[in-house]
Amino acid sequence: MKLTVNGRAHDLASDPLRPLLHVLRDELDVTGPKAGCQQGSCGTCTILVDGEARRSCLTPLALVDGAEVTTIEGLGDATRLNALQAAFHQYYGAQCGFCTSGMIVAAHALLERNPAPTRHDIQTALAGHICRCTGYVKILDAIEAVARGETFTETNGDRQPGVEESVAKTGVSG
Repeated sequence: MKLTVNGRAHDLASDPLRPLLHVLRDELDVTGPKAGCQQGSCGTCTILVDGEARRSCLTPLALVDGAEVTTIEGLGDATRLNALQAAFHQYYGAQCGFCTSGMIVAAHALLERNPAPTRHDIQTALAGHICRCTGYVKILDAIEAVARGETFTETNGDRQPGVEESVAKTGVSG
């Protein structure tokens, strides 16, 4: 089977029924998607398949043959955070961080199809994503900031709208 992950092509000889989550983590060393409940209920394993948010723990490899898969690693990295990653940092939308990659990927998918979501739209997009640390308010605030086109700098940890690299109106890059 062929699979493109974060822009890199892979030929895989894995069991076609093996969950994509395990292929990503164990065979391709892509560790952003987390193994939470492994039943599709917590959202920590959320990835994009051809731009659509999916639970990788429930997605057999055979269903993504030939697809483009994007994980949190494909949205940005430690040297170049995308707008959502920077917003989660600036708005303190992450505590332990276990759920963060799945929420950012789901929010990215939302902003791609709806660049100006309401708070209700964001809540709906994150339904089924479980965070035991934050209470969700700061997560929602961070996503709304990106939807408003707010930009961020990582120089001193303070929220600084409009400074340094500007992000497209949707706030989604990568």
